Amino acid sequence: MVQLKKAHVKIISVIIALVFVGSVVALALSQSNSSIASAAASSNVGVVDYQQFGSIKDITDIQAQMEQAAKDAQKEFEEKSANMNDQQKQEYYQQTMQRLQQQQNDMMEPVRQKIEAAVKEVADAKGITVVLNKEAVVYGGTDLTQDVIKKLNK
Repeated sequence: MVQLKKAHVKIISVIIALVFVGSVVALALSQSNSSIASAAASSNVGVVDYQQFGSIKDITDIQAQMEQAAKDAQKEFEEKSANMNDQQKQEYYQQTMQRLQQQQNDMMEPVRQKIEAAVKEVADAKGITVVLNKEAVVYGGTDLTQDVIKKLNK
């Protein structure tokens, strides 16, 4: 029969304990991964890709209006700045650009509010409590973008 010394018994006991602890940890990790996957599938976090909203009618209308406003501003700038020195032209150019930016902001505000309302309606209908910009999300979340676009185009 094999006789084991006390040191060998201790080593074997430690190895058995490590194997047991390792298997418990592996089992726990496999269980947590499946719960993470099911949590992602039933997530109450929605994502919206705001870059895709460039195709909605309100946005395309504003873009067309801003293109015309930019052409008008350029024509006005060329007429009024003809007799100005470089410093005056620079200041007038900055004022014109600020005016155009403010005009665009004023036109976009109602559209932004309309988009936010549509996002909220779609999220509420789907039981989503948090909606994030898709660019900020690495993984997970329910994509609401197409539903919001459909609602906006009605």
